[in-house]
Amino acid sequence: MADGWLTTHVLDTARGLPAAGLVIWLYRVSGNSHRKIAEVVTNADGRTDAPLLPKGKMAPGTYELVFRAGDYLRATGQAGTEPLFLDEVPIRFGISDPDAHYHVPLLLSPYGYSTYRGS
Repeated sequence: MADGWLTTHVLDTARGLPAAGLVIWLYRVSGNSHRKIAEVVTNADGRTDAPLLPKGKMAPGTYELVFRAGDYLRATGQAGTEPLFLDEVPIRFGISDPDAHYHVPLLLSPYGYSTYRGS
């Protein structure tokens, strides 16, 4: 059984706050196939209440987090005119070590975002 786990959090850099209420989808990617394996909503701290992939569920492979940024930006009054510049933000990444902790955060504003492998 793998001892690693996957987490994320979202910070709203335009407002300087955690992004609460943002929907996140997690997919396992294989070639052109995407299989949704989790759907979560960020809490008041911009984090998920539990790991996206808990210990025992990690496996090497390609994954994609899709952050439903447009819905969040609309809800917080930051959307601007339609179509939005950022609506869904996909981040595709690989897990090579199923015994490690992978943390993939999103720093979000209405017109830009960044990510990194956190700890």
